[in-house]
Amino acid sequence: MASPLSSSPSFSHTLKPSLNFLSNSPKQTSVNAHLAFPLLNGKYSKNGADSGSLRIYCGSSDETVQDKLERKGSPYNFFLSNHGHALKKLESLVAAALIFVNIASPITSLGSDYWSIAPANAVLYSPDTKVPRTGELALRRAIPANTNLKAIQVSLEDISYLLRIPQRKPYGTMEGNVKKALKIAKDEKDSILASIPAELRDKGSLLYASLVDGKGGLQDLLQCINDKDPDKVSVGLSSSLDTVAEIELLQAPGLSFLLPEQYLKYPRLTGRATVELTIEKGDGTAFSPEAGGEPRKTATIQMVIDGYSAPLTAGNFAKMVVDGAYDGAKLSCANQAVLTDSGIDKSTSFRVPLEIMPSGQFEPLYKTMLSIQDGELPVLPMSVYGAVAMAHSADSDEYSSPYQFFFYLYDKRNSGLGGISFEEGQFSVFGYVTTGRDILSQIKTGDVIRSAKLVEGQDRLVVPSES
Repeated sequence: MASPLSSSPSFSHTLKPSLNFLSNSPKQTSVNAHLAFPLLNGKYSKNGADSGSLRIYCGSSDETVQDKLERKGSPYNFFLSNHGHALKKLESLVAAALIFVNIASPITSLGSDYWSIAPANAVLYSPDTKVPRTGELALRRAIPANTNLKAIQVSLEDISYLLRIPQRKPYGTMEGNVKKALKIAKDEKDSILASIPAELRDKGSLLYASLVDGKGGLQDLLQCINDKDPDKVSVGLSSSLDTVAEIELLQAPGLSFLLPEQYLKYPRLTGRATVELTIEKGDGTAFSPEAGGEPRKTATIQMVIDGYSAPLTAGNFAKMVVDGAYDGAKLSCANQAVLTDSGIDKSTSFRVPLEIMPSGQFEPLYKTMLSIQDGELPVLPMSVYGAVAMAHSADSDEYSSPYQFFFYLYDKRNSGLGGISFEEGQFSVFGYVTTGRDILSQIKTGDVIRSAKLVEGQDRLVVPSES
């Protein structure tokens, strides 16, 4: 493999051994080696290299140290105390000298291709490890919003990674990210507001003003960074990103793609909705108390379900909640999951196709799992604690169960390369627990969903009459 520096001046060497190392005279035994190589801090000769000489002495064992120290005229002196090993020692020492010159010189040596070992051609593929690790982040990234607002979001989200750096944090880089976001916001104001439907534009204008100049906006975030207070930066960053998400939701009042014709009869969710579950212990025990409170007989979990990325799966689930299908449903615990079943007559249910939207795509894939090994990742990853997904149909993995869903208890210790779950890309993820994540680990087999309610987003649930 050719060296990238092979066109640079190179070092050369010529060996001129003196045969008098066979002499019996202990003080005249030597080998002369002539080396020509560039020096780090020296002047080059006409041919691009300085000349240096190396003399190796083969002294007798009874030669005194003073005799050795009196040797002069060579930049480096090496002493051998045994005539019989002179040739072998010579080879080793000259090789060591050449290696030293090669390492010390910034110029690659002539013929380095001959000695070099080509690097392995095999590449271990690693998926992008910047997958969202919280439900809020995953949901924010899934909103199909204006590209300029997405650029602001990406610039701000990078700060959250910078905040994880221990000790000295790169506040200068953070400041640059906020200034970049501010510039985009000001330069592209018309484009950002034009992407909001006319009836929602007044609300959008207020949110825009709050993002740029309001309390908890970008200007405040910039001041927190200048104060070099990581806690204030974290709070300010969260506030700014929440405002960005609110504007993005205004920009996305419905689906940004058309559903396949064969699925138009299915219930669908054309945006976001919030579902609240009330969980009751089945064995008479209690959930851990909230801060300063007492043990609770029931606990509440809220989850946001996403119709932007999984309209059929989220729509079917929302309809089941509205119909009361999960009221009284029992929960069971499996490996890294809390599963539920419904009490409805399974024979009257219809199967929903496996529905996964890959990152970088504008519509979901149906009946198709993703190949994580080939770099495919879903918009709604399963590798998040509290991800909500539908179980597979008992008949085929190409379909989801119409009634059984589960909470995924992601654990990085049981994950694969890059912290990606081994089940990633195989199930229809349609939302995340946003309130009550601490309750998930306390749920045991036999616990019951006392009630399930669609508390927000019912106006986005479309249920065709034919369904």
